[in-house]
Amino acid sequence: FIPAVEKGVKQVLEEGAIAGYPMQDVKVIVYDGKHHPVDSKEVAFVAAGKRAFVNAITKARPIVLEPIVKIEVTTPSTSVGDITGHLSGIRGRIAGSDSVPGNRVKISARVPLAELGDYQTTLKSLTGGEGMFTMEFDHYETVPQPVQKELERSYKQPDAEDS
Repeated sequence: FIPAVEKGVKQVLEEGAIAGYPMQDVKVIVYDGKHHPVDSKEVAFVAAGKRAFVNAITKARPIVLEPIVKIEVTTPSTSVGDITGHLSGIRGRIAGSDSVPGNRVKISARVPLAELGDYQTTLKSLTGGEGMFTMEFDHYETVPQPVQKELERSYKQPDAEDS
């Protein structure tokens, strides 16, 4: 029965349990189980493994991580307030700014990638087409509690019997 339980646990690890995202940094130990020659079917052990693992995850109070990117925006100095205001409004943290030639300013910030969906269009609108940006992955952070609650609400968890 151990391989079937392991299969169920691995499915939950891949599918996630609270928001549908793969899980990481998890250790699972199976302490006990029984096999009956007539009633024990693989599908039952897979479902039991999934159900037990989801129950354990829920009690562990898991967190959702999101990618944070380092973004550098180069903009005319007249647009600095609009850019910093917008970045702050999308959960960005301004790290600093530097003057660059041509009466321009380079703004450095850390922003959740999820907030930058169509940033090119936004930047064009805020700068009259005069801004440009680069971004690169920086690290992962825990999503704010309201964001996690919304992810949990919108996630429909697969049934334990689905294999």
